[in-house]
Amino acid sequence: MKNLWIYLLAALMLYGCKQDVPLTFTPGTYEAFTDGHNGEIRVSATFSDSCIQSIEVLEQHETPHVGDIVFEKLIPKIIKANGAGVDALSGATVSSYALIQAVMNAASYAQVSDSEQFRTATLPKEEKEPIEGIWDVVIVGAGGAGLSAAAEAAQLGNTVLVIEKNAEMGGNTLVSGGIYQSTVPYLVWEPGRPDATTGVGYDGKVYPKVKSETGCISDLETILSWEEKDFDESYYSAYPYVPGNLAEMAHHGVHKEYLPTLQALKKEISAYLAWARPKLARGVKESELTLFSTNNLHVFQTYYGGLRQSEDKKTWVYGSERLVRQLVEKGQELKPWLMSMGVNFLEQQIMIVGEMWFRGNKMTGADIDTDGDGTPEHYEGNWGAYIMAPYTTFIQANKENRIMKATTAHELIEEKGRVKGVKAVMDDGTKVTAYARKGVIIATGGYAANVRKVINTNRYWNKQYLTDRMATTNRASQQGEGIEMAEEVGAALTGMGWTQLMPMSFADYGNIAFGSVSDGIFISALNGKRFVDESRERDIITVKAFENGVNLYGKQGVYLYIGGEETTEPNEVRGVDIPGKQYARTPDQLDALLKSLKIDVRPETVLRVIRDYDKAIMEGKEPINVGKKYATNTIGRVKRNEDGTYDPSTYSLDSTMLTVRVLAPATHHTMGGLLVDEQRHVLDNKGKPIRGLYAAGEVTGGIHGGNRLGGNALAEIMVSGRIAAASATEDSKR
Repeated sequence: MKNLWIYLLAALMLYGCKQDVPLTFTPGTYEAFTDGHNGEIRVSATFSDSCIQSIEVLEQHETPHVGDIVFEKLIPKIIKANGAGVDALSGATVSSYALIQAVMNAASYAQVSDSEQFRTATLPKEEKEPIEGIWDVVIVGAGGAGLSAAAEAAQLGNTVLVIEKNAEMGGNTLVSGGIYQSTVPYLVWEPGRPDATTGVGYDGKVYPKVKSETGCISDLETILSWEEKDFDESYYSAYPYVPGNLAEMAHHGVHKEYLPTLQALKKEISAYLAWARPKLARGVKESELTLFSTNNLHVFQTYYGGLRQSEDKKTWVYGSERLVRQLVEKGQELKPWLMSMGVNFLEQQIMIVGEMWFRGNKMTGADIDTDGDGTPEHYEGNWGAYIMAPYTTFIQANKENRIMKATTAHELIEEKGRVKGVKAVMDDGTKVTAYARKGVIIATGGYAANVRKVINTNRYWNKQYLTDRMATTNRASQQGEGIEMAEEVGAALTGMGWTQLMPMSFADYGNIAFGSVSDGIFISALNGKRFVDESRERDIITVKAFENGVNLYGKQGVYLYIGGEETTEPNEVRGVDIPGKQYARTPDQLDALLKSLKIDVRPETVLRVIRDYDKAIMEGKEPINVGKKYATNTIGRVKRNEDGTYDPSTYSLDSTMLTVRVLAPATHHTMGGLLVDEQRHVLDNKGKPIRGLYAAGEVTGGIHGGNRLGGNALAEIMVSGRIAAASATEDSKR
């Protein structure tokens, strides 16, 4: 049970009851429930003989700052309207309608005299004076990109207005995995200090170096053998292109703009292997070595991880080298910048699904003095790190700085070939005209929630995989309006039709199913066996899920994630039930669970797969049948020796509490969007900047190619947001 919003008799006294509606009820208090976005919503509603007196939320599991805000925002309106016809909150429509349905159920129990009148009763729209103002920088979108831009713009001395469509700021960033990719130099191998086991952090403290994992050196040796000739597209006219087949790709060259990166990376790898190979020859395990990780490796992996061929085999796509290098190099500045705003980090380099290397940075929240009393308050997770930290920086920098929530931008103001501002409308109908002295930054995100647009623009996926019933990891607001507004003033697009599907999504509504892939396995709902290397790229896992999953709950590609009791991913919740999503079961309870989920596989098959997998991990080998590059834990319980190796004599699966999740692919990230340059100017069809218009984050294209690496989006939104703000500031001086 999460935060409970309670509106009792005091709410009635504050708002009053709508007496002009001749409804009658049987007085009393009635409990009612319905399914919300993440579980059951249960309310208690008290009625007099003529109106609602109070509504109390007894139980709810909605996402903090996304779905749970409906209780605070809508309950007073329902009471005042004396009915359930109030508008849903933008960005929280499922939670809104669930609350409304629960109240309607309670009214039914109270024998409301006219259920249709109660269902449609709403508040009259009040005519309000239009709002007009001028700021230095106007930003459309209050997700990670928009708030990073706002914080940077404010730090540069600008006045800033942020316009946000949803009822609360945060965008997709708020519901993301929260891990961004960037090598932390003091946590990895340093050529000048090859035997160092510790490094000094940005805070002056000493931290242990991160260890490598079995499989890393194999990838490095493959890159070292990569041919330096021009990439040979003609080879893949005769032979199929298999995304992620690193050994095959290495034989067919590199696009010339990435050749200098490859050559520099080979020198870095050679230096590392010259240090590592003698140790391996002496019997030192790869997992005992310090992790190799450099900017050039990040750039090159983003390149070949995003290099993809269209479904019709006619087009190749990969990220712009200049934008990718900028993402990686400017990403090095993010950690100290965020720490300066109060953000807290775990000093680790972890791997999430589709990340391809151990360089994920996890933030645990932020300590920020938001009330000005000199004592910082703690804000948890993504809300603290990505939202409250930059928001507080921007809002406290200047008394003119402002955010307008529940306000939809619909038009860019263009005068004499320059974008001068934005027209918008608040959810109460108030018209807003916001002028920008220096520039407008579009940071509205992508369009993955617009599944029809994804289908209509698709150039990558087999059409059988994309259907109107497909779920999305995105907020419902991610429809692509920012792209359309910019198009109306002449903006060019790039990379449209390349949409990433997230394989690790809950099968019901598509929420991201947070979980480590290095210590979990994916099980086919067709035969109970592993079907893919869980550490592969997201599109590869997705195709395998469609091929090895079942159609269930109205979704294609349904499969199971199974993890043990230990995990390398911080803050991951295991060992507890989350209704409809996660189940904690011992092996002897697996049969009953599978039957209840309507998944027709034999539990003994699944358990045999787990034991075989665990045996391989304990022996330091690849699992049989389906290999795995990077594995950090077994599923079953087992003790480790002092040197980190496993003691197989202590292994037990029967006593392990398994974590089981029901997953299916969902639309996740749109790689296509507005064409931008390195300064994040929005470009027209002739490649020229549209004066006064900038863009940041997922609304842009050209960076991730045909497949985005996990964790690259969060790094890119912050990097591009800061660059867009700096460019608007600098351009105004010319």
